[in-house]
Amino acid sequence: MNRRQFLSIAGAFAGCAGSVGDAFAFSRSDPPSSIRTLVLVDLDGGNDALNTVIPIADPRYRALRPNLAISKDRALMLDERTALHPSLLPLMNAWRANDMAIVQGVGYDAPNRSHFRSRQIWDTASHADEYRADDLFDRVKDTHGANVIRVTLHGFDTHENQAHRHAALLARLAEGLASLRASLIASGDWNRTLVMTRSEFGRAARENAAGGTEHGAGAAHFMMGGNVRGGLFGMPPRLDRLDADGGLPVGVDLRRLYATAIPACWRFDAAAILGQRVEPLPLLRV
Repeated sequence: MNRRQFLSIAGAFAGCAGSVGDAFAFSRSDPPSSIRTLVLVDLDGGNDALNTVIPIADPRYRALRPNLAISKDRALMLDERTALHPSLLPLMNAWRANDMAIVQGVGYDAPNRSHFRSRQIWDTASHADEYRADDLFDRVKDTHGANVIRVTLHGFDTHENQAHRHAALLARLAEGLASLRASLIASGDWNRTLVMTRSEFGRAARENAAGGTEHGAGAAHFMMGGNVRGGLFGMPPRLDRLDADGGLPVGVDLRRLYATAIPACWRFDAAAILGQRVEPLPLLRV
């Protein structure tokens, strides 16, 4: 797939910003299991993970969100306890094909509710008390390995009138990812691609008086690709253990996402880039 073809797919993410380059200029000499492109999809503003990947069987979910909770008859059931927002219907083919993983409870210790600071922590893979200016993927850009595409969807800072806004945002996300997946399957390049969502934080578990949610902590994220082992990973939302500001607890350090992707994309130990040894998640076949 070339740059022009990807840009046509990226149009499905209407209103998004992105950096493409020649990332989808795959070499046919690469083995089918070689991941050559990492697609980072940033959900800017702080995605409400609790209405994205829903603990549908937990009665506390509806108690905390009498107006925003998604009803079971509308939700897309993944198992008896977990469901997706109905706007994510285009992703169900990937779920059924076992090439979409959902990692729950992602974040970092001592979460920061500032958009700028939390984005900086995600971009640099640093700790909350550590300040770095160098982007994580700038540290590997001169190394032979995968290309990196960044796509940003704006609008996830849903302090008010969240229900309709969030539904539209998730629909745009799902349609864009499903379109990308279908095109890369057709071109034979899905096995060479890894897609990962990011967002600076999740949102508070309790809805506010304006029909929205405040900044939170732990969140769920998607990883997709032909070499992804589909399923649920990480820590499901613990609505009985919210932090002092009402955010979901963190059970998976964000650096574990990077520790999973880096060895598969660049074929070297992630510790060299992260500055520490971090356990990868068991969700890739390579």
